[in-house]
Amino acid sequence: MSGPVNSPGSSPGSSPESWPVPQPVLPSGVDPVLADTVHAAAAAFAAAQRAHNRAALAETVATGADGTPTMRIDVLVEDAITAVARRHKVNVLSEEVGSVDVGSAVTLVVDPLDGSANAAAGVPLSCVAAVLAVDGVPVEGVTYWLEGGRCWHVRAGEPVPYRTSGRTALDGAAVSLLRPHERNADAWWRVARRAARVRILSSSCLEAALVAEGATDAFADAGSDTHRIVDLAAAMLMVPAAGGAVVDAAGRPLELDPDLTRRWSGVVAATPQLAEEVAGTITGRSGL
Repeated sequence: MSGPVNSPGSSPGSSPESWPVPQPVLPSGVDPVLADTVHAAAAAFAAAQRAHNRAALAETVATGADGTPTMRIDVLVEDAITAVARRHKVNVLSEEVGSVDVGSAVTLVVDPLDGSANAAAGVPLSCVAAVLAVDGVPVEGVTYWLEGGRCWHVRAGEPVPYRTSGRTALDGAAVSLLRPHERNADAWWRVARRAARVRILSSSCLEAALVAEGATDAFADAGSDTHRIVDLAAAMLMVPAAGGAVVDAAGRPLELDPDLTRRWSGVVAATPQLAEEVAGTITGRSGL
């Protein structure tokens, strides 16, 4: 006989629905705003898993600043991070609340829970990704895998301890992609047919980090214009520092714009050459 089924909002306790969330261990010298952001996200994420079952975590409770549905788990994690921003008296640009300007020269640009559908469903592939920008210029970033405890840290102009694969050609590459939609199915298949391996992990920031450390060769939105700047900000600092490149498939400039209704089709690749080839394949400019 099966056990009791949790009703929405009830606590699963120690049920196997909850993945353990490790206490973050960050590299030395991480800016206190970023460090507190990661710790707050991990604590809120763990508390949310203890307090709610999967159905409750995935329930739509609001509409975000970008006009998309907001899950309960998104709100719980973001609320903890916006409290960090208030405590440090910095501006925040975040997925659900949008832009909150307190008059500081410093802005925390953050995707509080990238891969929230994974997190709500119990798939251990979600992260918090944050960048500090001073007068609009990114100076430091961190991407932290919430279930795995791994951290990618970067400061502008400084070397990083990870490197991309260095791959320059799409043919035979390992590529992660956002899932295809009807509007971009042809472009999606143009990339997929040339790659040796295709993965859909449903966490853009985590997939970008895997490109940065050479675990996969490229990650892309194949022309669906799904990405907001909070999805790409950490990668824009981290991946070039590791030898790679981050571009928009259509060639639009990537900018720290507080308007979260702006969209891009981000391409994150091991080298500028591969980024250009993936972008050209998406748009049909190359690889035909």
